[in-house]
Amino acid sequence: MLVLSRKRDESIIIGDDVIITVVDIKGEQVKLGVTAPRNVSIHRKEIYESIQQENQAAARAGSPNLSGLIKVLQKKNTLSSE
Repeated sequence: MLVLSRKRDESIIIGDDVIITVVDIKGEQVKLGVTAPRNVSIHRKEIYESIQQENQAAARAGSPNLSGLIKVLQKKNTLSSE
């Protein structure tokens, strides 16, 4: 882990296009501003971990039974044609 010291209004740059700036410091809380391209996802760690858990749960749930849906749609289409 790289540890850097920054004061208020000072920044670090990650790669070529992500800038993290110390916006404010109050007691033990530090406010950070992040400037990054729109295609870069930025989340607090606990939110990111929650998203990952939800994605894994969805993947474990498996794919829906599409053959049953196809049969229902075909039956509905047949009834509406009559």
